[in-house]
Amino acid sequence: MSLCCCSTAAGRGFFLPSILLSRRRHPLLNLRTTATVAPAPAAAAATSISSLSARQQRQVTVYVEALLDWNQRMNLTAVTDEAEVMTRHVEDSLAVLPPLERAYRARSTSGGRDTDGVSLVDVGSGAGLPGLILAVARPSWRFTLLESMKKRCTFLEHAIEAMGLSNVDVVCDRAENVGQSLDYREAYDIAAARAVAELKVLAEYCLPLVRVGGLFIAAKGHDPHEEIKNAKSAVQKLGASMLELCNVESMGPHGQRTAVIYFKERATPKKYPRLPGRSISHVPIKKSILCWKFSNR
Repeated sequence: MSLCCCSTAAGRGFFLPSILLSRRRHPLLNLRTTATVAPAPAAAAATSISSLSARQQRQVTVYVEALLDWNQRMNLTAVTDEAEVMTRHVEDSLAVLPPLERAYRARSTSGGRDTDGVSLVDVGSGAGLPGLILAVARPSWRFTLLESMKKRCTFLEHAIEAMGLSNVDVVCDRAENVGQSLDYREAYDIAAARAVAELKVLAEYCLPLVRVGGLFIAAKGHDPHEEIKNAKSAVQKLGASMLELCNVESMGPHGQRTAVIYFKERATPKKYPRLPGRSISHVPIKKSILCWKFSNR
């Protein structure tokens, strides 16, 4: 295990009709953050809103407008102020990119430095965080947003269309079911979870979706050591081991967050993930729509 410190990010599987987006115009915040990561290739530079291109910033603006508009009709986020959405949602999502890309390059079987074509599944995507924001920042990657609630999937499909994204699919199903499907099992380079659930539970949802040699990254609070300890046995059973524990500076109200990164060394036994209600914990996966692990609802 290594420690690091960072600061600051096929056809669709599910279609539902889109609803017209309110075209209210909001000024995009030009937020700035500093990076203290180890030297990395230029591809890892886009880790804050201000470092995105003009087109990418417009896509983020469209997402924020859609999120706040739809949030008036369904429960997507406890944050209702645009500036707070930018800091607590967008910047926090972008913050995982430096440690994630560095870890992926370090473990790449191709030797190298090119991450084009990386496939990432966002498990328990909720309002599309971090998946939609990462899809904006990394247009050469392929993203799958896995979400079990149909109403949220409706929003995700609408947001994808409004943002003009062509690198994102939505799968509306439970992680336990998708992890046993041959279409998705061990099909992704990376699985990401920004969800309120114990790490050992997230591991059972996410690791069956990751190919051997891929990564699982979980966004956690400032002190996840007890969770990591409790998850060690489960993670080993699922075919992985801990690779990095990275401190990530967050713009949210709780300050520093932690990115826990696991490396998948061998295939996950076929019995995992277990059917709904039979997983390692009966606690359901619930998306933290506020920031990282925490919610102020």
